[in-house]
Amino acid sequence: MPNPASLYVHVPFCPTLCPYCDFHVVRRGGVWVEAYLKRLQEEAVALHQAHPGPLATLYLGGGTPSYLRDRELLLLFQSLPWRLQEGAEVTLEANPGTLSPSRLALLKDLGVNRLSLGVQSFQDEVLRFLGRAHGRRGALKAVEMALEAGFRVSIDLILGLPMQDVEKDLKEAARLGVGHVSAYTLQVEKGTPFALLGLREDPEREAWAMERAEEVLGEAGLLRYEVSNFAREGEEARHNLVYWRAGFWLALGPAATGQYPGRGPAYALRRTGPPLPRWLTGEAPREEAITPLEHAKEALMLGLRLKEGVDVGELEGRTGLSLWPALEARAEALAQEGLLLLSGKRLRPTGKGLALLNAVVLSLWEAL
Repeated sequence: MPNPASLYVHVPFCPTLCPYCDFHVVRRGGVWVEAYLKRLQEEAVALHQAHPGPLATLYLGGGTPSYLRDRELLLLFQSLPWRLQEGAEVTLEANPGTLSPSRLALLKDLGVNRLSLGVQSFQDEVLRFLGRAHGRRGALKAVEMALEAGFRVSIDLILGLPMQDVEKDLKEAARLGVGHVSAYTLQVEKGTPFALLGLREDPEREAWAMERAEEVLGEAGLLRYEVSNFAREGEEARHNLVYWRAGFWLALGPAATGQYPGRGPAYALRRTGPPLPRWLTGEAPREEAITPLEHAKEALMLGLRLKEGVDVGELEGRTGLSLWPALEARAEALAQEGLLLLSGKRLRPTGKGLALLNAVVLSLWEAL
């Protein structure tokens, strides 16, 4: 069983708390950041002792990692004892308002080579609605600076909002020259300000928005390789592919989830850190054992998000389970409905299948 070669670091601090966000984020205040960096170093040393192998991907997410000050970013990177493989992908999530030429130069020096920018829209009215601290001009400037500095750049967009000109946002993203776009529809999560305001999703508008994303971005060479992700050839998010291919990865920080090789009958162990206050006291992560069958079902669900799909034969070899006899008839029926493409034991979603992915996955699960 391969050792994890990917690491996710959760940085929970944000300059603003967006009304749609349900991630574990906090404002920086008092000695929060100092305490976080001290605890992170302790956790990193212990995790490195257990999993010392070099990393192929490193992802700093949040929160807003770029919201940390220069000295704090330096300390964060110094606290990670892992060696990077040659050509490793090192991604940092950033908000447009936190970038400057000097900040980008520092990130380069620290080894960051890919930026994931939380643009969300290029329309001022939409950005105000979303509670973002930047405007259209700030978003465009940040993308321009990041590209000029030589980073691989991905931008996030939220599509299908009530006042949004979807076409305008997509065409703006397509013309910028970025290598990757993550395009999502708004999820109104329970307990967020948007949910408390009674905001509702519009499935029909959102489905149309994603169809237009595939067309507009595709014409610009940004091809849909995952339900919500579009990339030029070779610009796919290598770290996120580890998740979608149901691999193993390490995790550091409060509320961060990692997936590790299992012990005994468990195929994998999923560990999730506690929220920041309890994490700072040294409380251990919550641990969940994942059985081979649970892993197989998750691998089907995640893998069918990808245009490349899932190789059931490879999954059988990975888990030791005989899956194809149970899945074959159901997969063939879904193929006849135009939802899947079959090539041997490989299942790939069609465009229609991606739009109805939940139903496809549930149908396959029922067969197992």
